[in-house]
Amino acid sequence: MDAPLWTETHAPSLEELPQPGVRDSFERAVDEPMNLVVYGPRGAGKTAGVRALADAAHDDPNDFVEINVDDFFSRRKTEIKNDPRFERFLVGRSRMSKRDMINHVLKESASYAPVSGTYRTVLLDNAEAIREDFQQALRRVMERHHATTQFVIATRQPSKLIPPIRSRCFDVRVRAPTHDEVVGALERIVEAEDVAYDADGLEYVAGYAEGDIRRAVLGAQTTVEQEGELTMQTAYEALGDLGLTTRVEEMLDAAVAGEFADARKTLDDLLVDEGYDGGEVLGDLLRVARSRRSGRELAELHRLAGEVDLDLAEGTSDRIHIGHLLAELGR
Repeated sequence: MDAPLWTETHAPSLEELPQPGVRDSFERAVDEPMNLVVYGPRGAGKTAGVRALADAAHDDPNDFVEINVDDFFSRRKTEIKNDPRFERFLVGRSRMSKRDMINHVLKESASYAPVSGTYRTVLLDNAEAIREDFQQALRRVMERHHATTQFVIATRQPSKLIPPIRSRCFDVRVRAPTHDEVVGALERIVEAEDVAYDADGLEYVAGYAEGDIRRAVLGAQTTVEQEGELTMQTAYEALGDLGLTTRVEEMLDAAVAGEFADARKTLDDLLVDEGYDGGEVLGDLLRVARSRRSGRELAELHRLAGEVDLDLAEGTSDRIHIGHLLAELGR
């Protein structure tokens, strides 16, 4: 999508979060700042909820720091050092190991005094990829800056967090929104966009998303951008499985041809812009491959896919593991 994403332009306020229990927990955290572990399935609205919490808690946006753990652990040192979000922390520190870079950014982010109010909020997002040595460093930072910094750890797998961190945080479970809650969120957005829609179109997109509110919002935006309105017919035309299959075919062709950058870009588009999860992309990739390959090649692909599926089930980065499979295909 070239236009601004609706997930950003129509990010919910605290009062607009679809799950009542989550709203109540975050409202208490505004009134009485506390460290949180926010957990739930992909697309349930964990990140959007924490952003809404921070918006309600802080008068100045600089008092909210968002660090995506995957941005560190899936990238090279040079990419981290040149990222505009982190480069100011790392000037003159190119000899640091990647682990030390991560620890330094975290310490600096937590140590700044609040611009307004009495505390800052630091979100560590996608924390299922966080290693134990980094968790130990995080524990020490949490201890040192507990008076002025609220730490929020968002993850799909809270069981991977070490006990000293869990004991310093209150749990907030973000369940997948119900079908009706997704429909309500979509209705709020299309009303704000002033686009033509009908109830059947909202119902179709909510069913298509299967409890993933990010996917629902991006699906609605895709439909409106392609078809000009949101009805059941236009949603079906825009969101049918053929759209995913075509993109996966392009990605597979690029990977086999050794054009890894192109394959990785398509993968990023599917996971980030289009809102598919790794399991959906992997399943469609196998369906496409079965129509094109046989014998040892297909057996090897299934072996690689089995390893990736296990990694995805353990909650680590979809982008890393499917990217590894694409690289292996090119090799």
